[in-house]
Amino acid sequence: MKTFYPKDLTTQEFHGLLQGAVAPRPIAFASTIDRDGNVNLSPFSFFNLFSTNPAILIFSPSRRVRDNTTKHTLENVLEVPEVVIHVVHFGMVEQMSLASTEYGKGVNEFDKAGFTQVKSNEVKPPRIQEAHVAFECKVNEVKSLGDSGGAGNLVICEVLVAHVNEAVLDEMGVIDPRKLDAVARLGGNWYSRASGASLFQIPKPLRTLGIGIDQMPAEVRNSTILSGNNLGRLGNVEALPSPAEVADFGQGAEIQEMRIRFQYDQDSLADHLHLLAKEALDEDDVDRAWLILLQKG
Repeated sequence: MKTFYPKDLTTQEFHGLLQGAVAPRPIAFASTIDRDGNVNLSPFSFFNLFSTNPAILIFSPSRRVRDNTTKHTLENVLEVPEVVIHVVHFGMVEQMSLASTEYGKGVNEFDKAGFTQVKSNEVKPPRIQEAHVAFECKVNEVKSLGDSGGAGNLVICEVLVAHVNEAVLDEMGVIDPRKLDAVARLGGNWYSRASGASLFQIPKPLRTLGIGIDQMPAEVRNSTILSGNNLGRLGNVEALPSPAEVADFGQGAEIQEMRIRFQYDQDSLADHLHLLAKEALDEDDVDRAWLILLQKG
Protein backbone atom coordinates (compact mmCIF):
# COMPACT_ATOMS: atom_id res chain seq x y z
CA MET A 1 0.00 0.00 0.00
CA LYS A 2 1.27 3.44 -0.93
CA THR A 3 1.18 6.05 1.83
CA PHE A 4 0.62 9.78 1.30
CA TYR A 5 1.09 12.70 3.67
CA PRO A 6 -0.68 15.96 2.80
CA LYS A 7 2.53 17.91 3.39
CA ASP A 8 4.29 15.90 0.66
CA LEU A 9 1.73 16.71 -2.06
CA THR A 10 0.47 19.91 -3.59
CA THR A 11 -3.02 20.98 -2.57
CA GLN A 12 -4.26 20.10 -6.06
CA GLU A 13 -2.76 16.59 -5.86
CA PHE A 14 -4.21 15.85 -2.43
CA HIS A 15 -7.53 17.37 -3.51
CA GLY A 16 -7.68 14.84 -6.35
CA LEU A 17 -6.74 11.98 -4.05
CA LEU A 18 -9.47 12.89 -1.54
CA GLN A 19 -12.15 13.28 -4.20
CA GLY A 20 -11.20 9.98 -5.81
CA ALA A 21 -11.32 8.12 -2.51
CA VAL A 22 -14.27 9.72 -0.70
CA ALA A 23 -16.89 8.68 -3.23
CA PRO A 24 -19.58 8.54 -4.33
CA ARG A 25 -20.71 11.85 -2.86
CA PRO A 26 -24.25 13.26 -3.13
CA ILE A 27 -24.57 16.56 -4.94
CA ALA A 28 -26.16 19.71 -3.51
CA PHE A 29 -27.44 21.65 -6.51
CA ALA A 30 -27.80 25.00 -4.78
CA SER A 31 -29.72 28.06 -5.92
CA THR A 32 -28.92 31.31 -4.10
CA ILE A 33 -29.50 35.02 -4.57
CA ASP A 34 -27.46 38.13 -3.75
CA ARG A 35 -28.68 41.36 -2.16
CA ASP A 36 -29.26 42.84 -5.64
CA GLY A 37 -31.52 39.97 -6.70
CA ASN A 38 -29.01 38.16 -8.96
CA VAL A 39 -29.70 34.41 -8.97
CA ASN A 40 -26.92 31.80 -8.96
CA LEU A 41 -27.17 28.03 -9.46
CA SER A 42 -24.21 25.73 -8.80
CA PRO A 43 -23.51 22.11 -7.74
CA PHE A 44 -21.40 21.04 -4.74
CA SER A 45 -20.36 17.49 -3.93
CA PHE A 46 -19.07 18.29 -0.44
CA PHE A 47 -22.59 17.72 0.91
CA ASN A 48 -24.73 15.56 3.16
CA LEU A 49 -27.58 15.24 5.69
CA PHE A 50 -26.51 15.78 9.32
CA SER A 51 -29.68 16.03 11.42
CA THR A 52 -33.38 15.26 11.14
CA ASN A 53 -34.79 17.32 14.03
CA PRO A 54 -33.89 20.00 13.28
CA ALA A 55 -33.48 18.99 9.63
CA ILE A 56 -29.92 20.08 8.81
CA LEU A 57 -28.13 19.83 5.47
CA ILE A 58 -24.53 21.02 5.12
CA PHE A 59 -22.63 21.74 1.92
CA SER A 60 -19.27 23.35 1.40
CA PRO A 61 -18.30 25.80 -1.36
CA SER A 62 -14.52 25.55 -1.01
CA ARG A 63 -12.11 28.32 -1.86
CA ARG A 64 -10.68 27.66 -5.33
CA VAL A 65 -7.41 25.76 -5.19
CA ARG A 66 -5.81 27.50 -8.15
CA ASP A 67 -6.19 31.13 -7.03
CA ASN A 68 -7.80 31.08 -3.55
CA THR A 69 -10.91 32.99 -4.68
CA THR A 70 -14.42 32.38 -3.35
CA LYS A 71 -17.49 31.25 -5.27
CA HIS A 72 -20.63 33.26 -5.92
CA THR A 73 -22.68 30.78 -3.88
CA LEU A 74 -20.64 31.51 -0.76
CA GLU A 75 -20.81 35.24 -1.33
CA ASN A 76 -24.58 35.03 -1.85
CA VAL A 77 -25.43 33.08 1.32
CA LEU A 78 -23.38 35.58 3.34
CA GLU A 79 -25.51 38.38 1.85
CA VAL A 80 -28.88 36.57 1.80
CA PRO A 81 -28.80 33.56 4.17
CA GLU A 82 -31.19 31.37 2.20
CA VAL A 83 -30.74 28.53 -0.30
CA VAL A 84 -32.68 25.88 -2.20
CA ILE A 85 -30.84 22.55 -2.35
CA HIS A 86 -31.90 20.20 -5.15
CA VAL A 87 -31.20 16.49 -5.52
CA VAL A 88 -29.66 15.79 -8.94
CA HIS A 89 -31.20 12.97 -10.98
CA PHE A 90 -29.78 11.38 -14.11
CA GLY A 91 -32.18 13.19 -16.44
CA MET A 92 -30.67 16.57 -15.50
CA VAL A 93 -27.01 15.71 -14.90
CA GLU A 94 -25.59 17.22 -18.11
CA GLN A 95 -27.45 20.47 -17.45
CA MET A 96 -26.17 20.44 -13.88
CA SER A 97 -22.62 20.04 -15.18
CA LEU A 98 -23.13 22.97 -17.54
CA ALA A 99 -24.31 25.09 -14.59
CA SER A 100 -20.96 24.47 -12.86
CA THR A 101 -19.25 26.62 -15.50
CA GLU A 102 -17.62 29.65 -13.91
CA TYR A 103 -19.80 32.30 -15.51
CA GLY A 104 -19.37 35.90 -14.45
CA LYS A 105 -21.17 37.61 -11.59
CA GLY A 106 -24.80 38.29 -12.46
CA VAL A 107 -25.12 35.49 -15.06
CA ASN A 108 -28.13 33.32 -14.27
CA GLU A 109 -27.20 29.64 -14.60
CA PHE A 110 -30.90 28.72 -14.75
CA ASP A 111 -30.89 30.34 -18.20
CA LYS A 112 -27.49 28.99 -19.25
CA ALA A 113 -28.38 25.43 -18.28
CA GLY A 114 -31.95 25.61 -19.56
CA PHE A 115 -33.76 25.04 -16.26
CA THR A 116 -37.17 26.47 -15.38
CA GLN A 117 -37.30 28.80 -12.37
CA VAL A 118 -40.16 28.28 -9.93
CA LYS A 119 -40.91 30.70 -7.09
CA SER A 120 -40.11 29.21 -3.70
CA ASN A 121 -42.62 29.14 -0.86
CA GLU A 122 -40.46 30.34 2.02
CA VAL A 123 -37.17 31.69 0.66
CA LYS A 124 -36.04 34.20 -1.96
CA PRO A 125 -33.94 31.93 -4.24
CA PRO A 126 -36.04 30.13 -6.87
CA ARG A 127 -36.13 26.38 -7.26
CA ILE A 128 -35.71 24.14 -10.31
CA GLN A 129 -38.96 22.84 -11.78
CA GLU A 130 -37.19 19.85 -13.36
CA ALA A 131 -35.73 18.58 -10.06
CA HIS A 132 -37.51 15.67 -8.38
CA VAL A 133 -36.59 16.87 -4.87
CA ALA A 134 -35.94 20.40 -3.60
CA PHE A 135 -35.32 21.64 -0.05
CA GLU A 136 -35.97 25.28 0.77
CA CYS A 137 -33.59 26.23 3.57
CA LYS A 138 -32.53 29.07 5.80
CA VAL A 139 -28.79 29.33 6.43
CA ASN A 140 -28.13 29.09 10.18
CA GLU A 141 -24.38 29.54 10.01
CA VAL A 142 -21.43 29.69 7.62
CA LYS A 143 -18.30 28.28 9.19
CA SER A 144 -14.98 28.94 7.48
CA LEU A 145 -12.45 26.11 7.68
CA GLY A 146 -9.46 28.21 6.57
CA ASP A 147 -8.28 31.03 4.36
CA SER A 148 -6.08 29.11 1.90
CA GLY A 149 -6.95 27.67 -1.51
CA GLY A 150 -8.96 24.48 -1.03
CA ALA A 151 -10.34 25.47 2.38
CA GLY A 152 -14.00 24.67 2.86
CA ASN A 153 -16.85 26.81 4.11
CA LEU A 154 -19.58 24.85 5.88
CA VAL A 155 -22.98 26.25 4.93
CA ILE A 156 -25.26 24.90 7.66
CA CYS A 157 -28.80 24.86 6.30
CA GLU A 158 -32.08 24.20 8.11
CA VAL A 159 -34.82 22.76 5.91
CA LEU A 160 -38.02 24.82 6.00
CA VAL A 161 -39.97 22.93 3.35
CA ALA A 162 -39.38 19.97 1.02
CA HIS A 163 -40.82 19.53 -2.48
CA VAL A 164 -41.00 15.97 -3.86
CA ASN A 165 -42.23 14.87 -7.26
CA GLU A 166 -44.93 12.25 -6.66
CA ALA A 167 -43.57 10.28 -9.62
CA VAL A 168 -40.58 9.15 -7.50
CA LEU A 169 -42.71 7.82 -4.63
CA ASP A 170 -43.64 4.18 -4.19
CA GLU A 171 -47.09 2.89 -3.22
CA MET A 172 -46.30 3.60 0.45
CA GLY A 173 -45.42 7.22 -0.26
CA VAL A 174 -41.69 6.64 0.27
CA ILE A 175 -39.03 7.77 -2.19
CA ASP A 176 -38.08 4.85 -4.47
CA PRO A 177 -34.33 5.13 -5.22
CA ARG A 178 -34.84 3.55 -8.62
CA LYS A 179 -37.39 6.19 -9.55
CA LEU A 180 -35.35 9.02 -8.02
CA ASP A 181 -32.36 7.88 -10.11
CA ALA A 182 -30.00 10.09 -8.12
CA VAL A 183 -26.52 10.93 -9.37
CA ALA A 184 -23.38 11.10 -7.20
CA ARG A 185 -19.89 12.49 -7.73
CA LEU A 186 -16.64 10.56 -7.80
CA GLY A 187 -13.11 11.72 -8.69
CA GLY A 188 -12.07 13.41 -11.94
CA ASN A 189 -14.85 13.36 -14.54
CA TRP A 190 -16.56 10.33 -13.00
CA TYR A 191 -20.13 10.13 -11.71
CA SER A 192 -22.27 7.24 -10.51
CA ARG A 193 -25.95 6.58 -10.91
CA ALA A 194 -27.98 5.17 -8.01
CA SER A 195 -30.25 3.28 -10.40
CA GLY A 196 -28.08 0.28 -11.18
CA ALA A 197 -24.94 2.07 -9.89
CA SER A 198 -23.82 2.72 -13.47
CA LEU A 199 -20.61 4.65 -14.02
CA PHE A 200 -20.31 7.37 -16.64
CA GLN A 201 -18.25 10.47 -17.43
CA ILE A 202 -19.09 14.08 -18.27
CA PRO A 203 -16.37 16.45 -19.52
CA LYS A 204 -15.81 19.21 -16.96
CA PRO A 205 -16.97 22.63 -18.16
CA LEU A 206 -14.92 24.53 -15.58
CA ARG A 207 -12.09 25.52 -17.90
CA THR A 208 -14.33 26.63 -20.74
CA LEU A 209 -17.12 29.17 -20.92
CA GLY A 210 -19.91 27.28 -22.64
CA ILE A 211 -22.40 29.23 -24.72
CA GLY A 212 -25.27 27.89 -22.62
CA ILE A 213 -28.66 26.65 -23.72
CA ASP A 214 -30.04 30.20 -23.78
CA GLN A 215 -27.69 31.11 -26.65
CA MET A 216 -28.68 28.21 -28.90
CA PRO A 217 -30.82 28.66 -32.02
CA ALA A 218 -34.48 28.38 -31.05
CA GLU A 219 -35.05 25.31 -33.24
CA VAL A 220 -32.34 23.48 -31.31
CA ARG A 221 -33.28 24.79 -27.86
CA ASN A 222 -36.93 23.84 -28.39
CA SER A 223 -36.27 20.50 -30.08
CA THR A 224 -38.78 17.75 -29.31
CA ILE A 225 -36.12 15.14 -30.02
CA LEU A 226 -33.08 16.34 -28.08
CA SER A 227 -33.16 15.67 -24.33
CA GLY A 228 -32.12 18.02 -21.53
CA ASN A 229 -28.87 16.07 -21.26
CA ASN A 230 -28.30 16.51 -24.99
CA LEU A 231 -28.83 20.26 -24.68
CA GLY A 232 -26.54 20.42 -21.66
CA ARG A 233 -23.72 18.79 -23.63
CA LEU A 234 -24.35 21.03 -26.65
CA GLY A 235 -24.29 24.12 -24.43
CA ASN A 236 -20.80 23.33 -23.20
CA VAL A 237 -19.05 24.46 -26.41
CA GLU A 238 -17.29 27.81 -26.41
CA ALA A 239 -18.46 28.71 -29.92
CA LEU A 240 -20.60 27.33 -32.73
CA PRO A 241 -18.99 26.11 -35.97
CA SER A 242 -18.36 28.82 -38.55
CA PRO A 243 -20.75 29.18 -41.52
CA ALA A 244 -17.97 27.90 -43.78
CA GLU A 245 -17.54 24.76 -41.68
CA VAL A 246 -21.30 24.18 -41.67
CA ALA A 247 -21.51 24.66 -45.44
CA ASP A 248 -18.58 22.33 -46.08
CA PHE A 249 -20.08 19.62 -43.87
CA GLY A 250 -23.39 20.02 -45.68
CA GLN A 251 -21.78 18.95 -48.95
CA GLY A 252 -21.26 15.46 -47.60
CA ALA A 253 -23.19 12.57 -49.10
CA GLU A 254 -25.22 11.84 -45.95
CA ILE A 255 -26.64 15.35 -45.65
CA GLN A 256 -27.17 15.72 -49.42
CA GLU A 257 -29.08 12.44 -49.58
CA MET A 258 -31.25 13.54 -46.65
CA ARG A 259 -32.01 16.88 -48.34
CA ILE A 260 -33.11 15.15 -51.51
CA ARG A 261 -35.24 12.62 -49.64
CA PHE A 262 -37.10 15.30 -47.69
CA GLN A 263 -37.01 18.15 -50.19
CA TYR A 264 -40.78 18.51 -50.01
CA ASP A 265 -41.09 17.97 -46.25
CA GLN A 266 -38.95 20.39 -44.27
CA ASP A 267 -40.38 19.31 -40.91
CA SER A 268 -39.29 15.73 -41.50
CA LEU A 269 -35.87 16.96 -42.62
CA ALA A 270 -35.45 18.87 -39.37
CA ASP A 271 -36.55 15.85 -37.31
CA HIS A 272 -34.13 13.54 -39.06
CA LEU A 273 -31.27 16.01 -38.64
CA HIS A 274 -32.00 16.14 -34.91
CA LEU A 275 -32.11 12.35 -34.71
CA LEU A 276 -28.77 12.16 -36.51
CA ALA A 277 -27.31 14.76 -34.14
CA LYS A 278 -28.60 12.79 -31.16
CA GLU A 279 -26.72 9.74 -32.44
CA ALA A 280 -23.54 11.84 -32.67
CA LEU A 281 -24.03 13.00 -29.08
CA ASP A 282 -24.48 9.40 -27.95
CA GLU A 283 -21.04 8.81 -29.46
CA ASP A 284 -19.64 11.91 -27.63
CA ASP A 285 -19.05 13.72 -30.95
CA VAL A 286 -20.36 17.18 -29.99
CA ASP A 287 -18.66 18.98 -32.88
CA ARG A 288 -20.33 16.73 -35.45
CA ALA A 289 -23.68 17.12 -33.69
CA TRP A 290 -23.50 20.90 -34.04
CA LEU A 291 -22.54 20.66 -37.71
CA ILE A 292 -25.63 18.52 -38.29
CA LEU A 293 -27.97 20.73 -36.27
CA LEU A 294 -26.96 23.89 -38.13
CA GLN A 295 -27.85 22.48 -41.53
CA LYS A 296 -30.74 24.17 -43.30
CA GLY A 297 -33.18 22.78 -45.81
